[in-house]
Formats: sequence, C-alpha cells, structure tokens
Amino acid sequence: MPQNLSIPQITVTELAERLAQAKDELQLIDVREPHEVMIAYIEGFKVLSLSEFGQWSDRIVTNFNPHAETFVICHHGMRSAQMCRWLLNNGFTNVRNIIGGINAYALYVDPTIPHY
Repeated sequence: MPQNLSIPQITVTELAERLAQAKDELQLIDVREPHEVMIAYIEGFKVLSLSEFGQWSDRIVTNFNPHAETFVICHHGMRSAQMCRWLLNNGFTNVRNIIGGINAYALYVDPTIPHY
C-alpha cells in the first residue's frame, strides 16, 4: 500500500454515537503511554502504547481482525494517525483515526474525562 495513502477519520461525536450503538463490534485501540491512560481513558479501548511497539507488533494480526472496523485514539490525533498508517500498510482494511484524540473527546463528548 502506498505511503501517501490518506487515512480515514472519524470525529469524536461520531465515535460517541458508534460506541453507543455497536461497541462490541468495534476494535478500539489507544496508542498513548501508560501514564497518559492512567489520567484519562475511554472504556473499551485496548492500550497498545507506541513505545512498546516491539512487544505487540508481531501479534497484531492474531489479536485483532484486520477487516473489522478499527478506531485508533491518542492525545490529539497525531500518534493515532501514525498507527492507522501502519495498520493500513500491514493488511488492515477498515481503520479510522479519531480526530482530536481523547482531548477532543473530553471537550466535546464527556467532560468528566480529565484534560492533561
């Protein structure tokens, strides 16, 4: 797959709607660091910290369905975009980056989630 492939995106309000409708059908990946996840977290996301890439990257296709709808989050959307590109380059076909990350989710969807 070409490196310049555009990354499909989803807004935090669309994410909230999808979580309310079909959470069990979605694959949810959080690429933030453990100390960030301890501050703010959305229930249901599997934490795959980018700094621990070597520990989980070889098992990604066995632990996740490459064709299931997969949403990726980070703090603002940059690291999750990197992860989405990597997933798309490694056979995943239905990946979306969450625009604005958990910061936007806390601002526009769930004000109980702490900002950091």
